[in-house]
Amino acid sequence: MSVLTRDEAQLRAQLLDVHRYKVELDLTTGDETFDSRTVIRFTARSAGDTFVELKPAELRAVTLDGEPLDPESLDDGRLPLKNLSAGEHELHVDAAMRYSRTGEGMHRFTDPSDGETYVYTQMFMDDVQRVLAAFDQPDLKAVFEVSVRAPEGWTVLANGITEQRADGVWHAAPTPLISTYLVAVAAGPWHSVRTEHRGLPFGIHCRRSLAPHLEADAEEILDVTRACFDRYHEKFEEPYPFDSYDQAFVPEFNAGAMENPGLVTFRDEFVYRSAVTDAERETRAMVIAHEMAHMWFGDLVTLKWWDDIWLNESFAEYMGYQTTAEATRFTGPWTEFGVTRKAWGYDADQRPTTHPVAPEKVDDTASALLNFDGISYAKGASALRQLAAWLGEKDFLAGINTHFARHRFGNATLADFIDSLASATERDVPAWADSWLRTTGVDKLTPVVASADGTCALTVDRAGSRPHRLTAGLYDHDVADEGRLVLRERLELDVPQPDPQPIGKRPALLVLNDGDLTYAKIRFDTESFETVRTGLSGLPDPLTRAVVWNALRDAVRDGELAPAAYLETARAHLPRETDLALVQGVLAFASGQIADQYLRPEDRPAALATLTALCRDLLRRTEDGDHPGLRLLAVRHLIGVAAHPDTIAAWLADGTVPGGPELDPELRWRVLGRLAVLGATDEAAIAAELERDPSATGQEGAARCRAALPDPEAKRTAWEAMFAGDDLSNYLFTATAQGFWQPEQADLVREYVPRFYADAVALSARRGPAIAQAAGRWAFPAHAVDTENLRLGEACLQGADPTPALRRTLADRLDDLARALRVRGEETREAQAARAE
Repeated sequence: MSVLTRDEAQLRAQLLDVHRYKVELDLTTGDETFDSRTVIRFTARSAGDTFVELKPAELRAVTLDGEPLDPESLDDGRLPLKNLSAGEHELHVDAAMRYSRTGEGMHRFTDPSDGETYVYTQMFMDDVQRVLAAFDQPDLKAVFEVSVRAPEGWTVLANGITEQRADGVWHAAPTPLISTYLVAVAAGPWHSVRTEHRGLPFGIHCRRSLAPHLEADAEEILDVTRACFDRYHEKFEEPYPFDSYDQAFVPEFNAGAMENPGLVTFRDEFVYRSAVTDAERETRAMVIAHEMAHMWFGDLVTLKWWDDIWLNESFAEYMGYQTTAEATRFTGPWTEFGVTRKAWGYDADQRPTTHPVAPEKVDDTASALLNFDGISYAKGASALRQLAAWLGEKDFLAGINTHFARHRFGNATLADFIDSLASATERDVPAWADSWLRTTGVDKLTPVVASADGTCALTVDRAGSRPHRLTAGLYDHDVADEGRLVLRERLELDVPQPDPQPIGKRPALLVLNDGDLTYAKIRFDTESFETVRTGLSGLPDPLTRAVVWNALRDAVRDGELAPAAYLETARAHLPRETDLALVQGVLAFASGQIADQYLRPEDRPAALATLTALCRDLLRRTEDGDHPGLRLLAVRHLIGVAAHPDTIAAWLADGTVPGGPELDPELRWRVLGRLAVLGATDEAAIAAELERDPSATGQEGAARCRAALPDPEAKRTAWEAMFAGDDLSNYLFTATAQGFWQPEQADLVREYVPRFYADAVALSARRGPAIAQAAGRWAFPAHAVDTENLRLGEACLQGADPTPALRRTLADRLDDLARALRVRGEETREAQAARAE
């Protein structure tokens, strides 16, 4: 399929003014296709040629101003509109459209628990063309009037309030001016919880089989929704711009959520069917806050072209975390941001595929889709947090409100945003934007402590070019308790500094970026690093500990700290950690990257033993029942690093961990998956567990377990399901891929490593971007940390012509592979040759 270029979009925007879409969808025509009839009213400002986008199963009829057009003229998703005269026009399109199983366009899902079917749209970027005919670019906003014929017993949700009329058809209230990618429909026999807030209808919706779980959490979800809604009305002068607020938790959703105005769609894993930690509930609250922020930034004011996607995502990311912290019971979201999301940004920004937060030019939609990464989200949010610290919250919000007032229901660019911010301050916002938004890479800040006459002065050595406003935390040992560190002072610093900063006597620990207000890698002076090694868990603030853990993580990735030293630090300090996000983040890095990739295979058993001992320490600490979330994390990770099956097999047989928790479906599948890896279960046990839990999540668990069995036939079957057929949904593909590669089974799957590249290229060309990204992320042989795998991947990028989505994902995974080789001390041939020269 062709992609829309920036130049094409600009020319079409100059030619057209699109007024209104009338869309009629019929979801009663069968399991494979649905009917889509669209009327578009638009004005041509001058005579000329243009096109409308559409990707139908069958294009039945097209008329322009009452005159038929040839359906055969549709070419590669574009229907040409030639010889338009200046003035008003009306385009009618009648088509049959295919349902999707990949989470793109109109996704169709049948729940294995009860046989009920649900459909929902995901129109993002250019997938509206899979549902209806459209002039598909963000700056051609229009009013959308949508009606849907649905099977009996279904409820239809849309961007506006819906009602079912006498003819059985559901009609949605016309929208305000919105972009094509924000149109949304969700239909099925939803279980709904409805309320009203500030005179607006609010609703939350899920599959019927998840109804008990939604009901259990409905009050928490609605409390968070109401609190965020009220807080945004305190921050923003512009009121909520739509007629209702529905949140639909939908199956097999590719993203975390999507900000469709008035109808936000979430992945329905956020309706928890098994036990979760409070940190996971905090994440759900943050996602709710993030998507609601989009109602203003993204939906009310929309980017003009995709090079400004950061204006949507960075803003919502920043506001989501900030508003969760301010308005809900969850007070520690910035700690989770620091240890999880920010690490995502740091990693992305150190790869060859990095890009500025605000790139100068994004040529087409395929290129734009690749920029939905840790830079557009986490780095951009970090930049905005730094900007708010630099401007002050009052001036920052004043600039934001100016931006809303100037561009409501319209489109805006980076230049517009910077101009709005500059109107509220005397500071040089354009210069700040140039240094923060137009550059790539991560600055590195290292403290230099000079001592004279018993007093010390601090200078910050900066490797990089950005200005930073940050705080430096000075910590001393607690006189009464040597295991604790007490904050002496936090110094506000601007980097670069005009002069060294006096700090009095040398502190036991000096932490740059204490409070995590800037975006930079930090390092420690020698004395401070020794204190980190012995006293990290004695730091009083979890956000400070997040900064320190991130610094250690960066040092491992940069080859400055041995992976084993990180594990030793985790073993010493994590058993005393109280913050769940920190425990989860450290254990995930220690197991997923250090044990699985950064250590040589012969060193992996010792690492798993260390992690097992650490998790057992956490279990002993939580025996009193006072820390159920921490205990749950320890159980999950102990299962994941188990080197021998006996203990976890006994848990599965008993249905419980001694002292709790009982094994709910999520834990049962987790245990069975690890037993499969270890060769301690079989198909009969997997089938029995699936009979016990026939849900969609159970189907994914079974696929993961079957692919993980250390059996040649099981591997062949899994590979063919992923790459030879096109029947797997996006979620079942991912589950199968997650089970397939296991470090313990390297010899068994060795033959599949070279097969991956050719098969992934062919699959991506057939099935599109969502499956391409899933293949690159989950089906990539990341366990094979060797130069031959790297060579195969680089040859694929150079000669096989993968699709853009697969190319970007592979480039990132190969860079991670090269980094793992460097951490191991294993140079690539290219590096050896360069060193020899």
